[in-house]
Amino acid sequence: MPDIVVMFFLLGLVAGAVKSDLQVPKATYDTLSLLLMLTIGLKGGMALHGNIHWGLVPELAGVALLSAFIPLLLMPVLRRWVRLSPADSASIAAHYGSVSAGTFAVALAYVEARQLVVGSEVTLYLVAMELPAIMVAIALFRRHQGAAVKESTSKLWHETLTNRGVILLAGGVVIGTLYGPFQGEEVTALFTGAFKGVLALFLLEMGLTAAQTLRPMPWHHWRLVTFALVTPLLLSLLGILVGTLVGLPIGSIVILASLAASASYIAAPAAMRAAIPQANIGLAMLASLGITFPLNVMLGIPLYHRLIEYLLS
Repeated sequence: MPDIVVMFFLLGLVAGAVKSDLQVPKATYDTLSLLLMLTIGLKGGMALHGNIHWGLVPELAGVALLSAFIPLLLMPVLRRWVRLSPADSASIAAHYGSVSAGTFAVALAYVEARQLVVGSEVTLYLVAMELPAIMVAIALFRRHQGAAVKESTSKLWHETLTNRGVILLAGGVVIGTLYGPFQGEEVTALFTGAFKGVLALFLLEMGLTAAQTLRPMPWHHWRLVTFALVTPLLLSLLGILVGTLVGLPIGSIVILASLAASASYIAAPAAMRAAIPQANIGLAMLASLGITFPLNVMLGIPLYHRLIEYLLS
């Protein structure tokens, strides 16, 4: 049986497919996403409490370089095989190089339920992988257009680094690291104890949104659909490679592989709208939220775990 939180995603997917009037109010969804980001940050920070050391620097640098490399790898594929414009190619490459906090939350719940060994720093992967891919994809697009890369870069840095996801993740990590699992327990226990419940409701909304994105089925975008189905598995192999090279425990490799295989549907769309207004964000959302997110949540994470066990055996 899959993790129970995945069943809530399936419930939303089915409800959306049959055009039910079920919906999660926008205010509720915003609250759930805020709670989820903050809780992920707090959990990571509490795990880091007393465990910060210089050995984390090369590990996080490797993770950030992985994120930056993905757009370089995907841009030619999107241009030549999927046959998209430079703007759409850069946009989708940025989405796939950046990461999905929802996928991270499911992967974290997966490894915790199976009591896999996880490094205390895995939440920092989210922060380290959020920005590099977006910046590289924009640089590739501007190079193609012949525009100066420095144009509007300061504004983009500000918008990306100050978006609510980054603020809550980073803030939660700092607070959790400072207070640890016991000193601030009267507050943190409320968030961490409700983690799976919040994640379940968040995934219910994601299922409804994914179904809406896929209606009607985009058969005319079959190349993009194929890309969104195949790319996660290939990118997960890069995550496994990097995780193995830096000596991560198996639970951390599962999370890194899941993040490498994921695609952003929060930070990247906002950044692409500002930096590359010519891009069709609907195509990126179709691929990232309509196809890759359901694939990772329902099948991908257990598959990456089995693949890691096979490769490391």
